[in-house]
Amino acid sequence: MGVPIADQATELSASRRITYLQGRPSDFDVEEKPMFPTKPATNELNSESDKPSPHYSHRAPWLRALVLGANDGLVSIASLMLGVDAAVGSNLSLPDAAHKATVVSGIAGLIAGACSMAIGEFVSVFSQRDSELADLKIERKEHLRNPEGELEELTQIYVNRGLSYYLAKQVAEEFSRVDAIKAHARDELGIDLDDLSNPTQAAFASAIAFASGGAVPLLAGAFISDYNYRLASIVTSASLALLCFGAIGARLGGANMCKAAFRVLSGGWLAMLITYGILRIIKLVHEHGEHHR
Repeated sequence: MGVPIADQATELSASRRITYLQGRPSDFDVEEKPMFPTKPATNELNSESDKPSPHYSHRAPWLRALVLGANDGLVSIASLMLGVDAAVGSNLSLPDAAHKATVVSGIAGLIAGACSMAIGEFVSVFSQRDSELADLKIERKEHLRNPEGELEELTQIYVNRGLSYYLAKQVAEEFSRVDAIKAHARDELGIDLDDLSNPTQAAFASAIAFASGGAVPLLAGAFISDYNYRLASIVTSASLALLCFGAIGARLGGANMCKAAFRVLSGGWLAMLITYGILRIIKLVHEHGEHHR
């Protein structure tokens, strides 16, 4: 028995409709778009804002120490040479002798200052290292005598820093499992076992820094025999070097470079002025006494 024409038409219409609906996207098949724009993840920082902020207090402390040592040598030798020039350099009857006296005093001051800085730094750092080693020795004895008490002490250190007791206990146990002495040295005593003080290195660094700074005014005045030109050369070279050292120190510390350079320059000028002025007064008083004899 055949299918009625009306039913065939209905089935054909339904079939076409299904085919049509299958070929078009569903009203519920909406493309999901992120609420906020995203960018592909990369291992590199793509903008300046993504970079971590620098911490100037930990930036190359040894380099700042070298700058300070060089500044010390610069001011010391420049002031010494100006003082000697104030006492004997203005003697026009013996210009060569005055020139030699100034240069020799500068060389002597450079050698003595570098040796003094090296020895002083060596003794100071060695004393600090001895204190650190003595504290570590005591810590080892305490750990052998009462390891549970030392673990509790380390736990309380982390609790005081803001951790819960349970988490602090876990952290203390984990650190103690790796190296208990190192953990106590770092968090209780403030001693880094991987970076103990080196007296010899500190001594050489201080000596080189002082000599480098002191060589600036020494070389500036060593080859000029004229009194006035020699004074001008020493002051000018020292002033320029002071500006540079002040700017470098400020740059390393994240401070204002102009203010720091002017501050260092003012301090250097004050030291040179005081030394020159006192020696000049002593010379005038001496000449006045000789004149009345």
